[in-house]
Amino acid sequence: MSCCHHEKKIVTTDQAPKALGPYSAGVSTGCMVFTAGQVGIDPATGKMVEGGIQAQTRQVFKNLQAILETAGSGLDQVVKTTVFMQDMGEFGLMNEVYATFFSEKFPARSTFQVVALPAGAAVEIEAVALLPCECGEC
Repeated sequence: MSCCHHEKKIVTTDQAPKALGPYSAGVSTGCMVFTAGQVGIDPATGKMVEGGIQAQTRQVFKNLQAILETAGSGLDQVVKTTVFMQDMGEFGLMNEVYATFFSEKFPARSTFQVVALPAGAAVEIEAVALLPCECGEC
């Protein structure tokens, strides 16, 4: 018997911004959930939060948390993140906020500077997290 089931499930929630294109906010399969990249859009207003990269990073994590929790996971189950930034010179500011969302057993991470991000964002982060295993084999 293999781990859990391998059906592709789409994850949606009103607690995170709606997709800006033909993609899903999250997809779960087996014992993993994958999020789309999240920017600092407040789902209540549909607008980018004000306050620069630190405020945007906080909102990104609120959005990621909502998607992960809807899927049955959470930030404590994140195994990998990918961070996209418009200005690598703001890495320290982003990293300061990033560190407040994880403790010990930090996820693996890659960070890239890019030319532009959706909605003029300063930062975008995607995550891969574990889901509780229900197969009894793990």
